[in-house]
Amino acid sequence: MKKVLIVDDEESIRSSLRLLLKAHFDVSVAESGEDAIKIFPEINPDLVLLDLMMPGLDGLDTLKNLKEHSRDLPVIMLTASNTVRTAVKAMKCGAVDYLSKPFDVEELTSLIIQTLDSTQPSPSSETSLKSPTQGDEKLPAGDFGKLVGQSAPMKELFQKIEQVASRETTVLITGESGTGKELVARQIHKLSERSDKPFVAINCAAIPESLIESELFGHERGAFTSAQDKRIGHFELAHGGTLFLDEIGELSLPVQVKMLRFLQEKEFYRVGSSTPIQVDVRIIAATNKNLEDLVREKKFRQDLFYRINVIHLLLPPLRERYEDIQLLLEHLVKRFEPSYGKRSIHFQDSALQLLRDYDWPGNVRELENVLESLLALSEEEEITADMLPTRIRTPEAKQPMEMSIFESNLNFEEAEKRFETEMILKALKRTNHVQTRAAELLGISRRILKYKMDKLGITEELESSQDGQEL
Repeated sequence: MKKVLIVDDEESIRSSLRLLLKAHFDVSVAESGEDAIKIFPEINPDLVLLDLMMPGLDGLDTLKNLKEHSRDLPVIMLTASNTVRTAVKAMKCGAVDYLSKPFDVEELTSLIIQTLDSTQPSPSSETSLKSPTQGDEKLPAGDFGKLVGQSAPMKELFQKIEQVASRETTVLITGESGTGKELVARQIHKLSERSDKPFVAINCAAIPESLIESELFGHERGAFTSAQDKRIGHFELAHGGTLFLDEIGELSLPVQVKMLRFLQEKEFYRVGSSTPIQVDVRIIAATNKNLEDLVREKKFRQDLFYRINVIHLLLPPLRERYEDIQLLLEHLVKRFEPSYGKRSIHFQDSALQLLRDYDWPGNVRELENVLESLLALSEEEEITADMLPTRIRTPEAKQPMEMSIFESNLNFEEAEKRFETEMILKALKRTNHVQTRAAELLGISRRILKYKMDKLGITEELESSQDGQEL
């Protein structure tokens, strides 16, 4: 857990900040600049929240002193509304950012997380993936619970999880198989106020349709032929906590109706009972299917879709965050250590490049299987390209764009249109259809992107940031 030092002469500020941040950070406090400098070597914080206006040693002088101890220490200044000019001066002295009082809790938490992420040491350029020394519990840089990544899509996801966790709204997690949807759900629960209550997960696709209603809501004795005893369902088991419904798109329409009733009325009936049961449960749902397509096909209720899609988190596939692969390998080597002993694993550059170039249709789950297979079948300490599975060494050849253009006899104008269309669509997909980010990725302005989209007939919804229902 990252260490945060709060330096403020107001006891109420120190107490409230400590209370608000202790769920996410190891928090220490100091009531003056002198006190902060005194305890700094012992605490060795990862980040400092520093009040500008303090008696004695003020914020600017304290900042300069702390920077002498640790030049790379991130410091966020806390200022009154009339001291913005002084805050700017503090930025010139080495502060990374500032917030005006009174500040928003979510804004402050997000700023701390972003600052800590941006000041993480970059992964070593070496390809050695040595197992951590025994007894060293420090996780690799970029870890967020059991989620791993330092790429822009993952940092954005981590920030959204922090925001979502503090709320009580229903969450829909979408993404391809193997991207870690249940890990995201568990992290949301872990960071929420329900963390000391049950987290109950059920895979809706793994249970026969005839049993799913009983599994979710329970049943009374004698409700059906094999119901010899009363059964408590997953909703009751999750009381006070979180119920994770994986593959919710597999629910039958009759069960969807009962699910909708619970979300609307906060109550349900056990199978075979006429007495309603009320429970306090937060619902997190997940699917690798397009629920909007299922709604159009009349396989998923539109009203239920709107009920569960209050907050939507889209998990990026591994092929869109290839820069996380080496970090993921380090994390997995550590996890497999108890099963395969203390081993020092080295990947040749050529092997790592193949891993980065591969499309990973099975995402992180497939990467995990590949690494475990290498550990189990090879005793070598250095993994070379020819040790990798055939599908990674010799991926299906893709026809270069220029060949497809010439073979289809396109003229220059048509080829240019096809090329621009493909580039824009790829950028939109990679940025989760956020046009501002897509424009940045393409190196053009948002206005130019919109102009080209209109010209090429590419229709997209407005940015998700303009959608009040989506984070």
